[in-house]
Amino acid sequence: MGGIRALKEQLDEQLREAACSLLGHSQEAAAGLLPLQWSLPSDPSFGDLSTPAAFSLARIVRRNPRDVAEELAGRLRPAAEAVQRLEVAGRGYINLHLRGRWWQERLPEIIGQGEAYGRSDLGQGRKTLVEFVSANPTGPLHVGHGRGAAVGDALSNLLSAAGFEVEREYYINDAGTQMEILGRSVWARYRELIGEEAPFPENGYRGEYIRDLARELAQTKERELAHLPAHEAISCCRDFAASRILERIREDLMRFGVRFDQWFSESSLHQRGAIQMALVELQERGLAYRREGAIWFASSRFGDDKDRVLVRENGDPTYFASDVAYHADKFRRGFSLLIDIWGADHHGYIHRMKAVVQALGHPPDSLQILLIQLVSLLRGGRPVAMSTRAGEFVPLQEVIAEVGADAARFLFLTRRSDSHLEFDLEVAKAQSLENPVYYVQYAHARLCSVLREAEKAGFHLLHQAPEVRLLDREEELSLIKSLVLYPEVIRSSALSFEPHRITVYLQDLASRIHSYYNKFRFLSDDRPLSEARLCLARSILIVLRNALSLLGVSAPERM
Repeated sequence: MGGIRALKEQLDEQLREAACSLLGHSQEAAAGLLPLQWSLPSDPSFGDLSTPAAFSLARIVRRNPRDVAEELAGRLRPAAEAVQRLEVAGRGYINLHLRGRWWQERLPEIIGQGEAYGRSDLGQGRKTLVEFVSANPTGPLHVGHGRGAAVGDALSNLLSAAGFEVEREYYINDAGTQMEILGRSVWARYRELIGEEAPFPENGYRGEYIRDLARELAQTKERELAHLPAHEAISCCRDFAASRILERIREDLMRFGVRFDQWFSESSLHQRGAIQMALVELQERGLAYRREGAIWFASSRFGDDKDRVLVRENGDPTYFASDVAYHADKFRRGFSLLIDIWGADHHGYIHRMKAVVQALGHPPDSLQILLIQLVSLLRGGRPVAMSTRAGEFVPLQEVIAEVGADAARFLFLTRRSDSHLEFDLEVAKAQSLENPVYYVQYAHARLCSVLREAEKAGFHLLHQAPEVRLLDREEELSLIKSLVLYPEVIRSSALSFEPHRITVYLQDLASRIHSYYNKFRFLSDDRPLSEARLCLARSILIVLRNALSLLGVSAPERM
């Protein structure tokens, strides 16, 4: 019969037919009036599926919601093998209680689908570009970048599983003032190394990594830079430093399990004339104009609080102009959904970029912007002192080296990306159930151990269908329901762009697993019951592996 999604779709169709009959509208005419939906109540007393559809209809027909709910319920014909009872509750909710055997019979379906379980065609191949991290190549990645990397990579995995065609992109900010400052900073440290007096730029990058780059440059170029004109030497320092920093960023991200399909250079926009092309397009649409010697974008027409400068009076394009050209280029490459993952300090930039998208002729929701809030690094509950190596932040590579990529990724994803996160290094390293990722991975390892013991005991799980109806304990049905609802978790996470929902789901599932493991035996003298419980264990393992894979976290078989 299929899973919960198939059942909900069947019920949706029946509910819509009943609503149309009640309203006297055709199904097509009523479709836009009825926000019909079946939710999954957290309180089992409200059933397994519930809908408030009667409230919407009651407002239209001006009747009591309870009476409308009774009439709708009387017209529903849910599958007898699935639904145990249907009831009207409260002021007009329609609740359905599903049969235990319907839940139980989903287990063989989970095992049959294996790695594909939870995947769907929700996105229908919509071409999607997820741009994340995109740190300036002016210094090492820090823990904040790590959180953005975990969110972007997990979201990309999640959208792919939901049927979107996803590409990952890193935007290299290799043009503009910050690159000039980088060059001057390295040049100053280089001159110090060769014994010259060199005032350090007031706004320069002061981390120890700048000295390291200068030393490496001195070994490579020896003293020849000292004989170049200052502007040429600074350019050389800039190019060398940016190349080395970007190389180390790539290495850090690979150690973190993050790989990009495309590394897009901002400077390429200047070289290809893409910025000028975007300006012309806005001018042709009547959305860019000259004032006081500068070129402005009429972003206030799209809800921004004021218009924005694209080109300064001296003829230099602003960073905003580069962003306009970059997003125009994304659409030009055929992407219809753009997802940008930014630091929380870019909050004020959202309205103007939404305005750009509309000015370029695309719906505002074709650009989704996720903000990454700050990460506070703790050790045993106490704030970690800033790194002396980096100057003002804790490098991501230090965190990965200490706690591992799995723990870092999972903990970065335990909360909404726009919520502040406290990351405790001691918790991340703990081999105990206090550590969320250990808690989930240990559940997986425990069940792998059960299957190894079952194999030694001579259970051949693939040779016959287990009697899943023996799984009638409350704890077993609770576990099965959690597994069956996994595809809905993937669906809702993808639609909301919230990969943290997967970690929440996994921690709840792991809690149920550990509780069940401590209370019941998977293997006993009752062979049919053991086979049924082993079927449950295999189903759980599939869901754990699939969900952890979306997060980019491993599923160890031994711990």
